[in-house]
Amino acid sequence: MTPTIDYYFICSSPYAYLGHKAFLDLAARHGAEIRYRPIDIRGVWANSGSVPLGERTPLRQRYRRVELQRFAEWRGLPLNLKPKHFPVDSALADKVAIALVEAGRDPAGFVWRAHRGVWENEENIADAAQLAAYLETEGQDAQPLIDFAQSPRAEKVRQANTRDAANGDAVGAPVYVYRGEPFWGQDLLDLLDRMLQTKREPFTS
Repeated sequence: MTPTIDYYFICSSPYAYLGHKAFLDLAARHGAEIRYRPIDIRGVWANSGSVPLGERTPLRQRYRRVELQRFAEWRGLPLNLKPKHFPVDSALADKVAIALVEAGRDPAGFVWRAHRGVWENEENIADAAQLAAYLETEGQDAQPLIDFAQSPRAEKVRQANTRDAANGDAVGAPVYVYRGEPFWGQDLLDLLDRMLQTKREPFTS
């Protein structure tokens, strides 16, 4: 049976950016299907007790900056610690990823361009024109996808994803869920890899 991994994320997360390529490689090695499920991070935080970056203590914010640099060096990726367009509302970008999924297309390339837009390229992923440019570069017909992303249906899917993530004990983003076991953060990809390798049963609380 093909392994299936639910991938809960937002396009503006630095941790989703840092883990994106590694996660795709992991899934390919195991022949796993990825279900891309963009979320409203506020709904997950409301359930888990997490808070937005600006509301965290100075210590937590300092540690985050060190941690991001550590993982960027480990993954061999460039990272701007203070992007021009951050914080940014990623809702439209997230719903473009939903539009791609709903259209039966692979959103991986678009999501990667959105991640890089924030953390490498100083681009504004809240701008529909910028998102259209990503889509066109990926060979997609941009306008129908943007139109769907701006529709109530796309928001309905995003909220359903958010509820499922919260009900599955997601703490933040990204979260990778395999057989009901959540792995919060790209730093746990090695543990997800091990679960797939060993075929162990899921751990539960």
